[in-house]
Amino acid sequence: MDEPLDSRQLRAFRVLARTGSFTQTARELHLTQSAISHAMKALEGDVGCRLLDRLGKKVALTQAGEQLLHHAEKILAEMDSARGSLGKLGKWGHGRLRLGASTTACQHIIPSVLREFKASFPEHAIGLEPGDTQGMVSALLEHRIDLALSLEPAHESRLEFHPLFTDELYFLVGAQHAWAQSGRVERDEIPRQNYILYSKSSVTFRLVEDYFRREKMVLNAVLEVGSMEATKELVKLGLGVSVLAPWIARKELDERSLVALPLGRRQLQRRWGVLHWRGKRLTLAEETFISLCQTACAPLQFKPGSATN
Repeated sequence: MDEPLDSRQLRAFRVLARTGSFTQTARELHLTQSAISHAMKALEGDVGCRLLDRLGKKVALTQAGEQLLHHAEKILAEMDSARGSLGKLGKWGHGRLRLGASTTACQHIIPSVLREFKASFPEHAIGLEPGDTQGMVSALLEHRIDLALSLEPAHESRLEFHPLFTDELYFLVGAQHAWAQSGRVERDEIPRQNYILYSKSSVTFRLVEDYFRREKMVLNAVLEVGSMEATKELVKLGLGVSVLAPWIARKELDERSLVALPLGRRQLQRRWGVLHWRGKRLTLAEETFISLCQTACAPLQFKPGSATN
């Protein structure tokens, strides 16, 4: 395999092509004329052809030299650009933060966190990839993102989980549903309802399924929906019952278009947090993001009796 061209030789070649003089080139580069001459001979040896015509004290480019100059200009420009970009990363506040978050977190948590983050790091480039928990785990392991705000994944030893808050899942029903009217759920009615649940590939669906399996129940017909907002609208229309955390439907609960009721005597809770590679040394920006998430999520921490009925 051919060795890459020497960037110092290319820079000298570019200056020589402009000045046409070994003496002037040596003066601009603070080198001896002999050093410039040696560098050009070495460059011609590397590329295997003559690049310069010596015309007395002046030099002119051969056809091969003109072609190399065209490439050298692009190569050196890219190198200068790379140096400049890397230099910016060393300056305060410059850098990038690639985030992943569940669609629910993207709507209810991330906006306020990023607003505060940009106040401290206005020059940071931020990328945000929405997806479910398993998608976030894959994105982290494939190095597509740096941090993920998601539910705690099961059995993933390669990632570290920073807990933010714990919530509890409730039945959510429309205001005209019989459970909403009576303010209670009859256990024997639970399997008879139609259910509107989030994606079957999600952690939440698995938790709900496991919960009712332990309760010796099989939920009736389940409509799988990939959007929390669509789920809430369908429940409001009386098309079924959902199982969601009340904070996701705070607006609807406050306006009484939805009603939250406990699943039963046994609670079904989830843990939310920030994920990253285990052992990774966090940057100041990443530590700040996690700290802002902790502040923003504090009001979401489940407290017994906190659901709005």
